[in-house]
Amino acid sequence: MKIQQVSVFLENKSGRLSEPCRALADAGINILTLALADTQQFGILRLIVRDWKRATEVLEQAGCVVNVTEVIATEVPDRPGGLADLLNVFENAEINIEYMYAFTYRSDDKAVMIFRFEDTDAAISAMQKADVSVVNSVELYSRAGD
Repeated sequence: MKIQQVSVFLENKSGRLSEPCRALADAGINILTLALADTQQFGILRLIVRDWKRATEVLEQAGCVVNVTEVIATEVPDRPGGLADLLNVFENAEINIEYMYAFTYRSDDKAVMIFRFEDTDAAISAMQKADVSVVNSVELYSRAGD
């Protein structure tokens, strides 16, 4: 149920974002989805790729500072209030969301969101109790069609 996310720490300067993307491209690693957060001095590029171990090696060899974290992918009804309903599950279980972003894949009437939680196992338990679909890595990668 947990998915490994690769985070790359970047200096917030022109051209720094293309360096890890180029290193992955040259290694034949496709980025399935990503999120970029920044401050005035640095940024964090968060990536979901199929082979996170190889991506980590490639990025470290390219001189990048890399961290791997566990995230969860879940389906969210793609309608007004779909995300709000899901967020209520976490609020009611008093689970803190550190960050979230959308996956680049959508299926029928469902979108897929990536979540990073303070307590991943508690989040999975709360989602299961609320009958929320947790998407495992195999399913997520097959949906991406990469």
